Amino acid sequence: MPDQMETDYLVVGTGAAGMAVADALLSHSDARITLVDRRHAPGGHWLDAYPFVRLHQPSAFYGVDSVPLGADALDQAGLHAGFYEMAGADELRHYFANVMQEHFLPTGRVHHFPCSDYLGNEGGIHRFACRLTGATREIRVRRKLVDTAYLEGRVPAVSAPPFEVDEGVRCIPAGEVARQPEPAGRFVVIGGGKTAMDTCVWLLTGGVPAASIRWVKPREGWWLNRRFHQPHTLLPEFYAGIGLQFQAMAQATTVDDLFLRLEADGFFLRVDTGVIPTMLHGAIASEQEIALLRQIKDVVRLGRVRRIGRGAMVLDGGEIATPEGAVHVHCAAAGLVRPPLRPIFEAGRLTVQPTMWGFASHQFALLGVAEAMIGSDEEKNRLCRPISYWDESADYLSAYLALLSAERARAAHPALAAWARASRLNPLARLGEHADHPTVVRTRALLKELGPAAVENAARLLAAREPPAACA
Repeated sequence: MPDQMETDYLVVGTGAAGMAVADALLSHSDARITLVDRRHAPGGHWLDAYPFVRLHQPSAFYGVDSVPLGADALDQAGLHAGFYEMAGADELRHYFANVMQEHFLPTGRVHHFPCSDYLGNEGGIHRFACRLTGATREIRVRRKLVDTAYLEGRVPAVSAPPFEVDEGVRCIPAGEVARQPEPAGRFVVIGGGKTAMDTCVWLLTGGVPAASIRWVKPREGWWLNRRFHQPHTLLPEFYAGIGLQFQAMAQATTVDDLFLRLEADGFFLRVDTGVIPTMLHGAIASEQEIALLRQIKDVVRLGRVRRIGRGAMVLDGGEIATPEGAVHVHCAAAGLVRPPLRPIFEAGRLTVQPTMWGFASHQFALLGVAEAMIGSDEEKNRLCRPISYWDESADYLSAYLALLSAERARAAHPALAAWARASRLNPLARLGEHADHPTVVRTRALLKELGPAAVENAARLLAAREPPAACA
């Protein structure tokens, strides 16, 4: 017979989302928590990540609320000099392992089952199986299942290429490019998102000539300027970025005009200024990275790759010759997914989904805090309405309006407002330390002046496009 257990919360997934929710439940309730994950350690996709990956946001805004990440140091050299540190894959794996081993398990209220597959729920009894032994456990959940897998994306490291590859063609995921056994004459980087950008930057900084790189981009993307997403001593500039967004929202005539205004202000960046981007995944880049990427002139814009043959690459919009001896670097996984929205809080279930534009760890922790501090699921859902992950340019507006609406509602809830003011994951929690800074004073006045017009015009611009999905 399977072993049977009891727990208050069963958290499926020990990536950033599951760890942040569990941390909030531990900190703000007396709950007992069981965490189950198919991977061998906490950290989610960071365990599979390419070796040269780094956070694209400062470490200060990432992780679980109760355990700081990094030393809040400024980078002294390289493409990110002058900006606050961004943890790499090794540091992130160590961080999440440390959170589990040194902070969760010693409470006596946490059980962790790595290398385990969640099998589902029948009649109120949940089951999971050990990948090593096949042994199955049954567990009765007194409060809720926390499902972090509903929005689990796909990364190139563990996903097959979404196109055919003929025998004899060298095609590898991004992580393998750092382990090449011999020099390559050409690199063909396939994908337009952050993985592709990181790969191109890594190759260029590693000494690969720009002329030896072909970049196949299904879509052009907008990138957030790192200058406006910094903590601590640089927080006034972060706040100034909010002012720039409100100003553009108040004055723009179309969605494209909004982005062009924010590009002129330096808030948004694009690699190719001759192409209007249609993609926005919310990734952050530095102006130095963008300048480096502009050195790559061999850019293919023929849609998605369908097949890589030994002599030609077939794309939606045509064929191009395959460079002889080239290494094709597959960076084209789906990434963020956009399933139908469902209420985040339901009887016996908490389904992790984004609720606003912005920093993921803050949002994940918020869901755990709301679960711990608010009694009814109806009230939790009123304060934490799900939205789809952003993908197209217009999604920025719908997500930002959701942020503004949700922040107003949560500011009126004393417990959530008090948590937000103290949380290290809230980017603006320490803004009060800079209350008299000239940039903060000027931006505060701008927001007061333009706030209503910005919200009204942003809603009008959005209404002219396809409306965002809504939760039933």
